[in-house]
This record gives sequence, C-alpha cells and structure tokens, in this order.
Amino acid sequence: MRVGIAHHFGWAVAVTASSGHRVVDRRRIDLIEPGMPAAPIHHEGKALDDAAAAELVARVRASAFRATSASLDDLASALPGPIVSLSLRAWPLDFPDDLAVQRRTPYEARADSVMYRQILAELAHARGWAVHFYDAKDVEARAAGLLAGRAAETLHGPRAALGPPWTKDHRMALAATIVAAEFPAAPIR
Repeated sequence: MRVGIAHHFGWAVAVTASSGHRVVDRRRIDLIEPGMPAAPIHHEGKALDDAAAAELVARVRASAFRATSASLDDLASALPGPIVSLSLRAWPLDFPDDLAVQRRTPYEARADSVMYRQILAELAHARGWAVHFYDAKDVEARAAGLLAGRAAETLHGPRAALGPPWTKDHRMALAATIVAAEFPAAPIR
C-alpha cells in the first residue's frame, strides 16, 4: 500500500492505493490535537517575542507529533496490507531550521506547512515506510504520463466508484502514489 498526502494546516487528505493504483482508503486525518493553533508561526507567533514563540512552536510541534502519529497508526491498522511508502509535497532543501529566521519574510508564510511535512516524513521514516516527495504543480501530469491511456479512469474514476468527496487534493494524493511506485524514495530531508 502506498499513501499519498495532501496536507493543510492541522489536517490532511490521505489516499491509500494498491500496487495496481486502486484506491483502497481515503480519509481526512488530523495533524494536530483539538484546541491547538494550526499556524503558530504565521498567525499566533507574530505578536510574540522569540522565546515565547519558541515555546509555542514547541508545544504545537509536540501536539502535531502526537496527533499525526495517532492518525497514521489508525490508517495503517485499517488497511488490508502494510504501508510501504508515504508521499508528500516537497519543501525547499534550503528551508531554514532557525525559528528566528522562519519568523521573517518570506519564510514565515511557509514555516508551519513545512513543520507538518517534516513531522509526516519523520513519522513515516520511523515506521519503515519509504518517503517520497512530489511537486504539487506537476504530480498529476507526471502520473498521467505514467498511466497513459488509463489516466482518466485511474485519477478521476474513484469519484464515480466511491462517491464524493473526490477533490483535487484526492487526485493529487493518488497521483503521488503512482509516481512513487515508479521512482525510488528520496533521502529524508
């Protein structure tokens, strides 16, 4: 089983596909515990000094780690076979680790999103799953190229078979599993 993730602040769409690219599970997963700020750097952290922002980010990161871990465990236990890979949107290799830098433009608008992806990658790696990264701008086109004549049926067919929701996020996550099946995993960032 290959899992594709289309993440948002605090939640994600997870689509699991078989080796034949058949959707076996699709669900919304929590990436943070209820009541925690989903964007601690971009929104809540702006009015805080560095020390207070660091404390807030540490609490949110710990919450995200717990919630994401539980979500991935729930997903894995519901599937008919083991997960072999998780695909998620790539982040810049040179994205800064220093919180003071992340709080400045242009990083502050992306820092929270990168945090969620880093946690997903770390947890997948800890479970022994290969981690694949994709570019949201071209992953559907890449998958369609790999599928050739089966592209429309594979990427759009699940809506007819499973019913709504089947959104762009679902297609992108499924496309990421298709591309992952054809290419080796990248090293953890």
